[in-house]
Amino acid sequence: MAEALKIINLCKTINKREILKNINLTVEKGTSVGIVGANGSGKSMLFKSIVNLITPTSGEVYVLNERVGAKGSFPQNVGVLIESPGFLPNLSSFDNLNLLASIRNVIKKDDVKKAISLVGLDPEDKRPIKKYSMGMKQRLNIAQALMEKPQFLILDEPMNGLDRQGVKDIHSLIKKLREEEQLTVLMTSHHSEDIDALCDKVYIMDNGILSEQGETS
Repeated sequence: MAEALKIINLCKTINKREILKNINLTVEKGTSVGIVGANGSGKSMLFKSIVNLITPTSGEVYVLNERVGAKGSFPQNVGVLIESPGFLPNLSSFDNLNLLASIRNVIKKDDVKKAISLVGLDPEDKRPIKKYSMGMKQRLNIAQALMEKPQFLILDEPMNGLDRQGVKDIHSLIKKLREEEQLTVLMTSHHSEDIDALCDKVYIMDNGILSEQGETS
């Protein structure tokens, strides 16, 4: 099967501290992989390395057959939720996403509205997002990751701030996209129900070392 992600001997050292220790990982297209571990174990640093937000000390990362860092740009066809995108609080959900969409200019306004609707928000809502609840903002974060119709979705704690119904809605959405679009997913979560519901395979990150836990289904 074709690979969406291949990581070879990835290491990252900051101030003489090894944050990532010889990471090797392959994620096949159309699969969903979960990474679990304590805060500070290296999960977010790994994700940032995958999307070229940080430069590893050594090793190689390939996303959809393109080497990350080779051209100094963000990987194409990848949707990412690692940290809040830094939305402008006085703008509406649509205006915020439309502004972000204008950076690459690969989707239309209707695509932005569709992404907002997909996560259960109203694209015609004119309220500034500073009036949104935490859960609504998290839904918008997920809409941002989905709006350019990526082949590969990278989600760091996507259920943070969501209530029980929100978690159900996002679980259903990710399952639907995997089934209909053959979307590849790499995600972290502190909640076992997220991993059990959405992931085919699970890895454990412990003090910068990644090891396979096993299959969940």
